[in-house]
Amino acid sequence: MFEQVLNLDRMEQAVSLFGNFDENVRLIEKHYHVDIVSRGTDIKVSGEPESVAKAFRAIQGLLKLINRGELLNEQNIRYVLMLVDEGSDEELPQLSSDSICITSKGRPVKPKTLGQKNYVESIRDNTIVLGIGPAGTGKTYLAVAMAVNAFRAKEVNRIILTRPAVEAGEKLGFLPGDLQSKVDPYLRPLYDALFDMLGAESYQKYIERGNIEVAPLAYMRGRTLDDSFIILDEAQNTTPEQMKMFLTRLGYNSKMVVTGDITQIDLPEGRRSGLKEVVKVLRGVDGIGICMFNQKDVVRHQLVQKIIQAFEKYEKLNEGKRVRGYGQNKSSY
Repeated sequence: MFEQVLNLDRMEQAVSLFGNFDENVRLIEKHYHVDIVSRGTDIKVSGEPESVAKAFRAIQGLLKLINRGELLNEQNIRYVLMLVDEGSDEELPQLSSDSICITSKGRPVKPKTLGQKNYVESIRDNTIVLGIGPAGTGKTYLAVAMAVNAFRAKEVNRIILTRPAVEAGEKLGFLPGDLQSKVDPYLRPLYDALFDMLGAESYQKYIERGNIEVAPLAYMRGRTLDDSFIILDEAQNTTPEQMKMFLTRLGYNSKMVVTGDITQIDLPEGRRSGLKEVVKVLRGVDGIGICMFNQKDVVRHQLVQKIIQAFEKYEKLNEGKRVRGYGQNKSSY
């Protein structure tokens, strides 16, 4: 049995590290199969040498978060454990503790992963940013937070949120109601993010003044969008023609953020995704940033990461079978 002891500066650090009913250290113990005990400001880790070394590094990484004023939760603990397992925990200090904006309930919005931090910095540094990755990586939420921050700082006069009205396997044309009632379900995620940032009352006030606009992508045609922060969500469901139309709406003193998940395309069979195409067309163009998220950046329930990994494994396996099958059929001619 190997042991390693870490001496803390303050008892408050140990309280934050262990959490309620020691729930934080139990995650570390279960992950590395070690035992962690506290004797005042001394933290003792015991177990197999390699496991103890990793658990020790994980604790040091979590203490860095605590010293920056971060509250530990299951999500950021698991993220630190993942960085340690990959040998990337030295990158942890790069995670900025600066908040992007404050929600209507007083909660600060911050990037929670290195991928999210790079995304936020890219939005600050570029005029157009493409954020591409799986569900739960915060692409839309962080983009809306950056838009609200720019609006509050009076860097822009309007926030414009849009997405293509493409059904995900269901036909909504038979639903009762007018056009607005039918397109509202497509735009609901954008409404939810804005409500969280601004509160329902402020949101309604800005809508009435024309400072905030939430509309289907078709409404963008023929417009020039000056002094605006424009977000195109679910961009994987645009055609190349729609994507070109949207990007050329950019006016003076404006920013655009395009988000999407190229693994969840709902376009009819045979239609090309404008998001997949624009990544190839615009790569390397000055003023345009391209940020690729992966399952490491998922900040929803940990099962979401596992679901994404399972689908990726399944698709790669099937792709390999199709390639092998094609070669066998070809050789038989």
